[in-house]
Amino acid sequence: MKRVVLLLSALLLLSGCAKSIEPIAGKVVPCTEISVEKSITDGVQLGCLDGGEGALLQSLRGPMLINVWGSWCYECGIEMPYLRSFYAKAQGKVALVGVDVEEKNIETAQKFVENNGITWPSLYDADGSSRGYFGMGVPVTWFIAADGSVAYKKIGGFKNELEIIELSAKYLDVTL
Repeated sequence: MKRVVLLLSALLLLSGCAKSIEPIAGKVVPCTEISVEKSITDGVQLGCLDGGEGALLQSLRGPMLINVWGSWCYECGIEMPYLRSFYAKAQGKVALVGVDVEEKNIETAQKFVENNGITWPSLYDADGSSRGYFGMGVPVTWFIAADGSVAYKKIGGFKNELEIIELSAKYLDVTL
């Protein structure tokens, strides 16, 4: 009996030292803050995940990261903490825009945003029209230069935040 009491006391003591894991709440934000070249009027038009007007892919201007994801993609969820941390540091220097693809419905995508702490705008590809622009497969992240050209295409998920910072410095000439 002494051992049981001692074991329970130790467990209670140790559990008091553990961090409680709080979910990080994201929010579906409007796409009005996405930097675009307004003179471009032709291209692939995507809606915004908030249900509002989105943007023409060809009109996006950087420095910007376009992260293509899907809620059904395991690796996409794994890289989100790295993107969240990068976004917090990069505001005002590098924009971050998500593009949700191959989703069952917009509500599933919105829930993914909220559950994964995403607070940057996300475009929504309801009908797969971005495949010709991005290709198939996720996650993929495009590094977009100020003139709208693709400076680099990262296929696969990020392994850490430092990787994003280093690629931004190398391909977008942005130091964080």
